[in-house]
Amino acid sequence: MSYKTLTVNTINKVCTMKFNRPNKLNAFDTQMVLETQDALNQIAEDTGIKALIITGEGKGFSAGADLSDSSGIDDLSNDRLVYEGLVNGYKPSLLQIMNMPKPVIGAINGAAAGIGSAFALACDLVVMSDKAYIKQAFVNIALIPDGGLNWLLARTVGYRLAYEMAIEGNNVSANRCLELGLANKVVPHDDLINASAEWAESLAKKSSQSLRETKRVMRMAMTNDYESVFEQEAEANNELHGSKDSLEAIQAFFEKREPNFD
Repeated sequence: MSYKTLTVNTINKVCTMKFNRPNKLNAFDTQMVLETQDALNQIAEDTGIKALIITGEGKGFSAGADLSDSSGIDDLSNDRLVYEGLVNGYKPSLLQIMNMPKPVIGAINGAAAGIGSAFALACDLVVMSDKAYIKQAFVNIALIPDGGLNWLLARTVGYRLAYEMAIEGNNVSANRCLELGLANKVVPHDDLINASAEWAESLAKKSSQSLRETKRVMRMAMTNDYESVFEQEAEANNELHGSKDSLEAIQAFFEKREPNFD
């Protein structure tokens, strides 16, 4: 995969997608929006990729939408263009991150602001550099959080803290994100990529079908009742029981070795 605004490479079954507009702090212009959609679609469909890391080139993860891109989806000259840009431009990529059948790790190397923070928080797992932060900058330009951030934040930190973040627009440090459950790990800045790659490679060695179904049911649990989730768990395990991966895991357990999943 070759793009102007992204770099994408795969090593040891782990794909790393890097936002690559460092002179703009990886802000999204029209081309980056479209290339991100295309890259994520291809990554989701590639069965040789077992895990995905999303990060940014340079000092920032993503500063959000490029407000200087007057010809793109953030152009305000059309009274429906903002809505269409969000729904048709960003939503497909964010849903792809949340729904693709493999774990997605956000390696947050710097500022994740605006829609950039939505991409960070849409990931299944988040590793942050100790220099990184998230920021809901929308209030500073007389807008509200978008990209599903109201949903993502409220379900993670609760209404009051989410509302405070939205109306204050302050930087939320990596360590504070860890305290609030917005991040899984905080690591020294220079260790970010290696730490994220090591985690992704360890996940890539696990059963793809187990990772897929765990993600699917866990995501479903965010919006469903206990009984529905219980039944989905039972359905998933009924399907997975006796599968090739399950049999390999059981055999490896009795042979006192690590399982070897395809």
